Amino acid sequence: MLIPFEEMPDNARLWIYQAERKLTDQETELVKANTERFLDQWQAHGQDLKASFDTKFNQFLIISVDESFSQASGCSIDASVHLIKALENELSLSFMTTSQVAFKEGEEVNLYPFNELKKHAKESVIRPDTLVFDNTVQNMAEFRSRWIKPSHETWVKRFFQ
Repeated sequence: MLIPFEEMPDNARLWIYQAERKLTDQETELVKANTERFLDQWQAHGQDLKASFDTKFNQFLIISVDESFSQASGCSIDASVHLIKALENELSLSFMTTSQVAFKEGEEVNLYPFNELKKHAKESVIRPDTLVFDNTVQNMAEFRSRWIKPSHETWVKRFFQ
């Protein structure tokens, strides 16, 4: 059962998938259409899941499920991973790589390899006030309050010391 993303409760579980490159508008529309189709019929043990999604910055796919309505099971979560894998195959990219960290600079999202963050901090490519995306947030409350934060308020701060 698909509901509007903004209506998801704070305790709704979520997963953030970061594309390894910026998607074109056409690719983003394909992601939206396939995700909507999947979530509209997503179930766990024969029960509908109250779910939602959003795409942000042509870079992120965020999927959320309200587990107070019906719990996501291992099999239903596996089904959502199959959706991601199908999107990866169709778009020839990865939504699962963790080797790149996303920073928001103005309206742009820039991806930097994790192993180059120290160098980028030293060269002031990223600064303490550069916004970073924390894709480890686990529910809507965390997403709303701390998905995007200044680097100095996150684990990235260690690269400025």
